[in-house]
Amino acid sequence: MCPVYKEKDFIGDDMRLGIMQPYFFPYIGYWQLIESVDKYVVYDDVNYIKGGWINRNQILFNGKKQYFGIRLCHASPNKLINEINILDDPIYRYKMIRSLENAYKNAPVFNRCMSVLESILLSKETNLAMFLYNQIKVICEYLHIDTSIILSSQIKKDNHLRGQDKVIHICKIIGADKYYNAIGGKNLYQKEVFDKNNIQLYFLKTHSIKYKQYKQKSFIDNLSIIDIMMNLEVNEIEQLMKGYDLE
Repeated sequence: MCPVYKEKDFIGDDMRLGIMQPYFFPYIGYWQLIESVDKYVVYDDVNYIKGGWINRNQILFNGKKQYFGIRLCHASPNKLINEINILDDPIYRYKMIRSLENAYKNAPVFNRCMSVLESILLSKETNLAMFLYNQIKVICEYLHIDTSIILSSQIKKDNHLRGQDKVIHICKIIGADKYYNAIGGKNLYQKEVFDKNNIQLYFLKTHSIKYKQYKQKSFIDNLSIIDIMMNLEVNEIEQLMKGYDLE
């Protein structure tokens, strides 16, 4: 059982904070955001987005992008992410592992990467939010990311707030004076509003990242972190992680 965090639990001094929904093996920009901050809030108590990246992503199979995901039980945009369960079917999970084996069995870092992915996919956890929270923690450890990871649902806050008002509220609870967001949120947040609340707002923009993909003549981008982990050693991934700008 995770603890419930209150304002007094956090003492911020030049603290950088990131907040994002949990996604299924997200692309490298997600991990850049986590690494760039001191504390990272997994937004698990917001509504599930159907057709998004919360329970699926894309891998490379026979030279083409292919969706790879986990099945959910009674998922609905009317439910919070932490109110949804994943299919509790060991056979299906082993099929997912077999799909990864078929896609990447000859990749340079297959054996080491596969043991990490198996530990995630064969987890006994059936709650979607906790499954993804565990996934984030495991991959952060693999990539040597030591950012403190916090579940949004474990923060005592005003859940009636929405949008940037809620983000600013969480920043104040945690004591963050810098808020980092992915570049996609540039139209959602206003720097002048954050400035009025004594919080500096930054947007992280991932560079155009390329790396050697096994047996690929032309690079295929915007794939799951799985593709990078299968093709590159951790020290090589650490160099790619530096490929971003703050705006």
